[in-house]
Formats: sequence, C-alpha cells, structure tokens
Amino acid sequence: MELNWSDFEKVEMHIGTILEVNDFPEARKPAYQLTIDFGNVIGIRKTSAQITKRYEKEDLVNRQIVAVVNFPKKQIGKFMSECLVLGAVGEEGDVILLSPDFKIENGLRIG
Repeated sequence: MELNWSDFEKVEMHIGTILEVNDFPEARKPAYQLTIDFGNVIGIRKTSAQITKRYEKEDLVNRQIVAVVNFPKKQIGKFMSECLVLGAVGEEGDVILLSPDFKIENGLRIG
C-alpha cells in the first residue's frame, strides 16, 4: 500500500527523552512503562514498550528516542499508553530503538 505525502504528514513523530522506566508485570509480553519528556509544547507522555530483550532499565533513563505522539490513547491493562516509541523489530521480536545520533532538543519533529 502506498502513502501519499499528506498521509505521511499526519504522522507526528517527535524526539523525546526517557525520564523514568518501570517494570510492567501486568503486560502479557515483557515490557517496561516509560515516562518521556517531549518538551514544552507536547509535554510528558507515558507509554509501554516491549524492549526488555535488549535494554536494561538503567540504560534507558536519559536516552533520546523517536515516538509517534498523535495516536489515540490506548488502555493496556491498568496503564494508559499516550504515545508509541519507534524501533526496528528483529526476527526474534526484539526491538532496537530509533534515536538521534546527537543530543537534540526534546519535541523536535521528524520529517
């Protein structure tokens, strides 16, 4: 399926910095709960991510990531996900996070 340019423009991908990482024992698949700072305009958002195969909690704090911030909120058990962290998915289902090469301003839009 092909997208046209206006379809792509609807997807709001932004840079955020992970502030806090917690275990998510209620998740069906191993996951973390993340609190992410997307800067003054977007603010703080929470999400869960199945990234436990490659990342330890302490390695994620202060790491910048790319996330989609304009999906509707999604209830996952008792947790409300407010954005979608992006990553490449390997054959084993392990996720490699997308992130900028250099420290940049939170909230910057990917385009």
